[in-house]
Amino acid sequence: MSVRRTAGRLARYDALVLTAAIWFLAKFLRYAFPPLFDSFQASYGVSDAVLGTAFSGLLLVYAAMQFPSGVLADRLGSVTVITAGAAVAAAAALALVVDSPFVVLVGAMLMIGAGTGAHKTVAVRLLSRAYPARTGRALGVLDTFGALSGVVAPAVVVGVASLALGPVAGWRLLFLGGGLVGVALAAAFRVRVPSRLPDESSGVEPTSSGRGGGIAQYASLFRDWRFSTFAMVTILFSFTYNGLVAFAPRYLTAEAGLTTATASLLYSSLFLASLVQLVTGNLSDRVGRLPIIVATLGFASVALVAFVSLTGTSDPVLLGGLLVAVGIGSHGFRPVRGAYLMSAIPDDVAGGGLGVVRTLLMGAGAIAPAIVGALSETAGFRAAFWLLASAIVGATLLAGVLLLSERE
Repeated sequence: MSVRRTAGRLARYDALVLTAAIWFLAKFLRYAFPPLFDSFQASYGVSDAVLGTAFSGLLLVYAAMQFPSGVLADRLGSVTVITAGAAVAAAAALALVVDSPFVVLVGAMLMIGAGTGAHKTVAVRLLSRAYPARTGRALGVLDTFGALSGVVAPAVVVGVASLALGPVAGWRLLFLGGGLVGVALAAAFRVRVPSRLPDESSGVEPTSSGRGGGIAQYASLFRDWRFSTFAMVTILFSFTYNGLVAFAPRYLTAEAGLTTATASLLYSSLFLASLVQLVTGNLSDRVGRLPIIVATLGFASVALVAFVSLTGTSDPVLLGGLLVAVGIGSHGFRPVRGAYLMSAIPDDVAGGGLGVVRTLLMGAGAIAPAIVGALSETAGFRAAFWLLASAIVGATLLAGVLLLSERE
């Protein structure tokens, strides 16, 4: 009986497991691209600026999907939107299995951005409905799964480099596996999750008011200076984080003189600290969100400044340790950012508000890879990474202003 009861309890978390697994795959496909930039340059003969722009395109499409995916979920249901997004991303990954021109790679990257962009905003709302008493824990698990994909992706890139499966070889094996897993997860999600959402078939979620809200309704959120300031904090953080994630491997090979394999392994260390999200989320409930925000951003700022300053040492242990420190601060900030953001958005615009704000903030951060790629070719990678460090230092200072104003 105890075994059956335990199995029943675990079965109740199938929606969480499948939602988190799709999110893991989504982030895995995204994080697999930067470690492959050297391979893409060898295969297609394109520059860092071109690759950075293509990756920015993926991020921009991802960002642009946040608001429309929320609206579609209101009308069609969360399960339909997430299933469709996973299927689109899987199809794009499978398109990279065969040899093709560079334009196909870019098109697949944009499709992956669209497919994965349909997930996060809708997943947050779905999990809050499926686990109303454990929403915080569920979202912490979701974000941790996504972050851990950054550890796995670079290692897989290195692991498949010398492998072949029939005519499919090297990095194309990664996308073959990702595509097949994506199809399986989309099917399982469609079959299992609706039973956890009894009213899903209606296509209208309980939070939907049934009346459309204009863009002005969401834009009015930015009239509050504290909200606008925090939006700028998030923009600056997103700019830094996306630029770092896109070019950390190339930076380590170009500026620190490390091998591609070593750079990829160090790149994965940036994500090793993702479990800190579970700690900082709970801690912010006890001591307040802004103190944790200032502490995590400040820690990431100091670590990134040190990372850029000490790049010339070419010490992989030192640089890897500093990347872990950047990861601790960055990942520690993210769940607290979400909690602060949701507390600042009125309940009557919480659904669409979350989507439109995520679109604006992530859209601003999505331009980082293109800027870093272009700046690296005109002023060098060191100058580009100093720009990233300056942005997160600015975010820390603005967060400090919010904290001081709160205590007045």
